[in-house]
This record gives sequence, C-alpha cells and structure tokens, in this order.
Amino acid sequence: MRQLLFGLLASTAASVIMEEINRSGGNSGAVHGQIYNMSTLLRNGSQAQKEKYLPAIAAGKLRIQSMGVTEPATGTDTTKIKTAAVKKDGRYIVNGQKVWISRALHSDLMILLARTTPITEVKKKSEGMSIFIVDIRQATGHGLTVRPIPNMVNQETHELFFGNLKIPEENLIGEEGKGFKYILDGLNAERTLIAAECVDGYWFIDRATKYANERVVFDRPIGRNQGVQFPIAEAYIEVEAANLMRFEACRLFDAYQPCGGLANMAKYLAAKASWEAANVCLQTHGGFGFSNEYDIERKFRETRLYQVAPISTNLILAYVAEHLLGLPRSF
Repeated sequence: MRQLLFGLLASTAASVIMEEINRSGGNSGAVHGQIYNMSTLLRNGSQAQKEKYLPAIAAGKLRIQSMGVTEPATGTDTTKIKTAAVKKDGRYIVNGQKVWISRALHSDLMILLARTTPITEVKKKSEGMSIFIVDIRQATGHGLTVRPIPNMVNQETHELFFGNLKIPEENLIGEEGKGFKYILDGLNAERTLIAAECVDGYWFIDRATKYANERVVFDRPIGRNQGVQFPIAEAYIEVEAANLMRFEACRLFDAYQPCGGLANMAKYLAAKASWEAANVCLQTHGGFGFSNEYDIERKFRETRLYQVAPISTNLILAYVAEHLLGLPRSF
C-alpha cells in the first residue's frame, strides 16, 4: 500500500497538489522536490534504503528536497559533469561543484549525481555516472560547503562545493554507472509536476477575467471590448490544452510506461501557456498589474522561470526534434 501511495504521489495525485498550491496564489517550487526526488528513491533504491528513508519521508520527519545535478561549466550538458566519486575502502570520495541546486538549506537529504567512471573510459558518455543519497546535515562542514545564490523568484537555490566528501557505499542508489538513466526517470516526474504548476495559468485567467468585468472605462466594463476579451480567451484555450497533455503524461508515468516525450511536451506547453496568461493578465490590469497590491507582478516573475528551468524550452524542442521526429541531433 505504501508503494502504491508513493507511486501516485509521484505523478497524478502529486500534480494536483502542485496545481492547487499555485492556483491558490502560492508557489509550489518550495515543496515539489520532495516528491520527484522521493520517486527516484522509490523506483531505483534498494529495499534497505526504502525501509530506512521512505517511512520517515512519508511521516514528514525527513526532507529530500534537493537534487544535485547541474554544474557551472556544463549546464544542461549533464553527461559532461566533472564532479567525481571515487570508491575507496567501502566509501565514495566526492570532489567537485554543483550550482543552481534548489532548497539545499531546507533539506535533510539530497540525490547527488557524480561520475564514477571517467568519461574517457566509457563507450557512451551517458554511462559511468551514479547517484547517491547524501545526508546534507552530516555532510555540511565535513566535505560539503553550501552557498546561497540570491535570485529574483521564490526558488531558494545554492552553489555546492565538495572537497573529499565521504559517502558510505550503501548510499549508492541502484547500480554503479547507471545513474544517468535513473536521473532521467526522476526528471520525467519533475516535468509532469512542473507542467501542473504552470497550469496556474488559470490563476492569471481568473484574475484577468474578474478585473475585466469590474473595471469600468468610458462608461463600460473593459471586458466588453474584444481587444480585451480575445487575448484572455486565447490564453484560456492554451492552458486547457496544456492541462490535458499534463494528465496524459501523468497517466503514463503512473503506469510505468515510456513518457519522456509527453512529459517534456506537457512541460513546454504548460510553461508557454502560463507565461502567455501572465502577460495577458498584466496587460489587462494595466498599470495596476505592476502594483504589489494585486500580487500579479510576483506571479509574473515566478512563471517566467519555467521558460528556463527546469530544462529550457530550447532543450525540449531539441529533444522532440531528435527523439520524436527523427531529425539529426543538433548538439
């Protein structure tokens, strides 16, 4: 039953939670890592790891908010990461650097991707990477340094420095060298959750519609003007379409079926739809949209992030071109 519960939380049910947080005016970026990181552990961890961590995570006693993947010199070119984990005397010694790692100071555990076999010694560059569970509480000050990166949205993020950090061998998730495959599976869950968050385009549409009905200029509500109506209607149509793809991606993920294409496209459509809805909402409110009082300027900034991260729209287009359309790899 617990495995069924966690499986649901990783996609459909969890996506509804993310949507409701954002649609109510909040920002679920502060909590979504707990779900897709837990999914990585659930699907690929050993029985001993599941018994050790999952009950405490489910009870709210452990937080697993962070995923350590991105690095300063590689960005989204994950296969070229330089953070290395060398096995020695029953432990892995980790050295390297990560950047844009969210919620590290509000997490007890982290899923860390590191190279365990040099890229020059593998047949495919996606091989030779492994994932680990890192206890941030124990590691900080003992081989791990965490530095916050101030930024413009509600997405607390950090730079991590690893200097001879010792990780017990039993903290390796799955098989050594298979980490990239495991991470991709977890990122599919992330894509579906982000798509659900972007469905907060409904929040922008609701606000724009309400204001257009109430705001009177030239003795008539501005919502009577087609120049105001049509952009709101168009934004609504696009959010609805993205929402349908989001649920289909969730369905496939829950069924343990390949969903990379749909998960990426759902994230792309939802991020685009939400950004367009944000533009429409701001435009409908005119100058008042820039006022803190209406809260639109904050949500406007927050939804802009989804065009860039996690995974940029350009990378999604490249994925679709190569993997779904059979076009030559562009990078």
